[in-house]
Amino acid sequence: MINTQKKSGRIEEYLRRNRESNNFLIKRDLSRIFTGFFMVVLLFGLCFLILQPLFHQFSNSIMGRDDYFDPTIISIPREPSLANYRVVIHVMDYWQSLLRTTGITLLVAVLQISACTLVAYGFARFKFPLKTFWFVCVMATIIVPPHVIMASIFLNFRFFDLFGLMTLITGQPLNLFNSLTGYLVLSVTAMGLRNGLYIFMLRQYFRNMPKELEESAWVDGCGKLRTFAQIMLPDAVPILVSCFLFAFVWQWTDGFYASMFLRDHGVLAQRLSGLGESFRVYYGSIRLDEDGILAPVALVQATISSGVLISIAPIIVIYLFAQRHFVESIGQSGIKM
Repeated sequence: MINTQKKSGRIEEYLRRNRESNNFLIKRDLSRIFTGFFMVVLLFGLCFLILQPLFHQFSNSIMGRDDYFDPTIISIPREPSLANYRVVIHVMDYWQSLLRTTGITLLVAVLQISACTLVAYGFARFKFPLKTFWFVCVMATIIVPPHVIMASIFLNFRFFDLFGLMTLITGQPLNLFNSLTGYLVLSVTAMGLRNGLYIFMLRQYFRNMPKELEESAWVDGCGKLRTFAQIMLPDAVPILVSCFLFAFVWQWTDGFYASMFLRDHGVLAQRLSGLGESFRVYYGSIRLDEDGILAPVALVQATISSGVLISIAPIIVIYLFAQRHFVESIGQSGIKM
């Protein structure tokens, strides 16, 4: 009874204030309600667009053999099974590929961020000839797709000759194509996957750091390299974390450079690109005693779905553990930039 009276009193007070404000309160509250409803619908739609393909892949991956040929089943399998995952793990040699991919991705990401950090610091703090021109070249690496320079990359690394020194020493240029060494050379020279973007992000961060920090270090006797290592880098940890996570994720799922340099290294991206054909060969090898050894299309698609999910599973796990640091680094870098 007391609560009902309090609510009635609040409603009457609200209506009185609304009349005095010429219906301003109702207009404001209705605007907030419609805005909130619109934002909820918009966020739900965006989440659905992002997550629906994953749900579809997961649904395909756990369907039993009879579910593929049942027209009444669309998304929810009647007989869920993990048989597809067991087959994919065997066909992809998953655990060995996972170890190789993790090692190569970590090495490449560390080299890329190290090189990009040095380049970005140089652009942010030092003056040198044609500085603007070289930075425009860096921006061009962001705009121009890597497929446009595929032929140039192939020729340079198939006949790698550093200022003619290789031909002078060995009598012929080196073949760094389809080798990890070639990709490491790209990473060390800050020309790897998305390196232009990392240089731009780090440059913007360093440019907005107070110059007084460096000047104080120089007064105390620090050189430029020591100032960079002991003063600038510790403060740039947030943006470094962001760039490292970007580099790790993009390198993990990259198929372009993997097809050029890591074809024989058994990384997950390369295994996944040929999973359909590998499964057809595997299916034919276990069905030689039956008529018609071609794998059904639905079964091939389910196998590919399973391969996609187990390939991105480590990335999802990393995000779950690193999301706090990632969001914090994005927030801080956004304020700085």
